[in-house]
Amino acid sequence: MVEPKSFAVLGAGSYGTALAIVLASNGHRVMLWARNSAQVESMQHERSNTRYLPDVEFPENLSVTNDISEAVKTSDVVLVAVPSHAFRSAIQAIKPHITTSHPIIWASKGLDPDTGDLLGNVLIEELGYDQPHAMLSGPSFAKEMARGMPTAISLASDQKELASELALDLHNERFRVYISSDVIGLQIGGAVKNVVAIGAGIADGLGFGSNARTALITRGLAEMKRLGVALGGKPETFNGMAGMGDLVLTCTDDQSRNRRFGLALGQGGDRQGAEEAIGQVVEGVRNAHEIHMLSERVGVEMPICEAIYKIIYEGADPKVAARELLTRDLKSES
Repeated sequence: MVEPKSFAVLGAGSYGTALAIVLASNGHRVMLWARNSAQVESMQHERSNTRYLPDVEFPENLSVTNDISEAVKTSDVVLVAVPSHAFRSAIQAIKPHITTSHPIIWASKGLDPDTGDLLGNVLIEELGYDQPHAMLSGPSFAKEMARGMPTAISLASDQKELASELALDLHNERFRVYISSDVIGLQIGGAVKNVVAIGAGIADGLGFGSNARTALITRGLAEMKRLGVALGGKPETFNGMAGMGDLVLTCTDDQSRNRRFGLALGQGGDRQGAEEAIGQVVEGVRNAHEIHMLSERVGVEMPICEAIYKIIYEGADPKVAARELLTRDLKSES
């Protein structure tokens, strides 16, 4: 039996809320933080997140606040689940209220929007090397997690004991946590899969069929692995939950906002209309720009991700971009 702890979960979108529910269901005391006071008041009154997970009731040991200092000061562990573009500001906001006895887990998938840097590097830059930290990533739709449907995910830390301890805090019979030491690999997997999922959606929106989608997923995995290994990630990480697992899920299921965004573009829609129709952050849109910056900086060729970048940010025609990908020079698969 795991000793119950106090968790602060920062970010009351669908994913942060689902993780808060998992932790509370495991017996931990959880304080879920949201910036919007009206949203907090609604969740306190309704005892659910009516905007994102309306049919899932909060456990009794899950409370909600818009006071970030209260959430952090009363916690043993801080879990950050804000969108990646808000990650740095969230870390800066908690900095006055934490000590090095506060492990930080982040579940934000993406890179720093200004530099294309890894979020782990942002955390170290803001809090120093002594702050214990871990990353959570893998194939996990929020609605299924919150409803207690079977899910498997990866948790990575360069501190083996910390990884084991945090994995036990999250693990239960319906939420399986695999331990990894590859923090870099998990971060690259979580960012690149969002961009490739937009591509999969575009391909399906254009009516290209299952063969094209499968080819795109397979070659997208190759791009993910190339970039991850170039940055120091382990090749085997990309064959696991946070690589292939998350990529397949995000590219093939319409619960994926990135895939739905791509479908809209492939069917002739524009970026603004597609984002407005989805009504939540589409991480892959920003990730496409971030991956573009990062891959150029380290000199890694990523033709699929580059095509998605050109469609979103340079107005390239999806049909033309797809044709250019399909007519590239022949090469060895490996």
